[in-house]
Amino acid sequence: MSENRPFKLSVLDLAPIPEFGVARDAFKRSLALARFAEQAGYHRYWLAEHHNMPGIASAATSVLIGYLAAHTRHLRLGSGGVMLPNHSPLVIAEQFGTLESLYPGRIDLGIGRAPGSDPTTMQALRRHASPQREERFPEDVQQLITWFDTQDDKAFNVRPVPGVGLNVPIWLLGSSMYSAQLAAKLGLPFAFASHFAPDVISQAIALYREEFVPSARLSQPYVMIGVNIIAAESRARARYLFTSQQQQFIHLRRGVPGKLPEPVETMDNIWTPAEKFGVERALSLSLVGDVAAITHGLQAIQQQYQVDEVMVNGQIYDNDARIYSYQLAMEAHHAIHSLSA
Repeated sequence: MSENRPFKLSVLDLAPIPEFGVARDAFKRSLALARFAEQAGYHRYWLAEHHNMPGIASAATSVLIGYLAAHTRHLRLGSGGVMLPNHSPLVIAEQFGTLESLYPGRIDLGIGRAPGSDPTTMQALRRHASPQREERFPEDVQQLITWFDTQDDKAFNVRPVPGVGLNVPIWLLGSSMYSAQLAAKLGLPFAFASHFAPDVISQAIALYREEFVPSARLSQPYVMIGVNIIAAESRARARYLFTSQQQQFIHLRRGVPGKLPEPVETMDNIWTPAEKFGVERALSLSLVGDVAAITHGLQAIQQQYQVDEVMVNGQIYDNDARIYSYQLAMEAHHAIHSLSA
């Protein structure tokens, strides 16, 4: 493959709630970022389902997608992702069928298998579900595909209205070989969560491409990866901003998740050596620096993985700084593509 294979740039938003802020603040910040992303040329904008996390406001993913879609014009919006075992497939088909009916051609349904929270919260979410719910994941995904792709809504005794026949794009998300293999088998686009779980990224992408079976939805493999990008006017400033995400990650690993902290000058008195090692490994697919560093890093990532799309995550405390980081990331993307033109 060409070292300069073109790729799209997109946004992943966890709707972070800043320290001393509330969920409403997070939603305002997300809307500002979505409007910027639309103006700047980002390809799509996804929101992730998480529960019982004081610093993440995107639990009701479909509701927040609708809010952002109503206040933007053409930006693609979707879930990155909906954790399907938490829900009835019928409910998800109805929710995303409703979104697709309201905003045709703009909605993606990204699906994951993880709970998106801790075991106790998972039990609360799935209190009426059978213990085999995760084992039914492939069948539930296939049911969604069948509903969305059929042209005969009389073929079902139970059908999502709206939803049947709307061809809502479905993505499979994951951080394991399982999700890569299932996406290949079903002929779906695959998004790898390398922004927080990069350990098997090379193996998962290779497996997906090797085992991909063309489908009516997708004729050839399509790979997206998550990358943390914290960009600023200087490398020192970017490293400072990155400490918010590092702190939040430590709190999560300690079992005390909290709001997105203000950045600090140094992490030395916050993490232990073991915690530092763990966080740096989990966040190893992160680009932190000025626009030159981001350009070089993005180019190196693309040369290594040859993906179709990079989804940018950036947990930055100050929203103006967050939007500026996404601006610089897009400038880096343009620079890379100008070199290959």
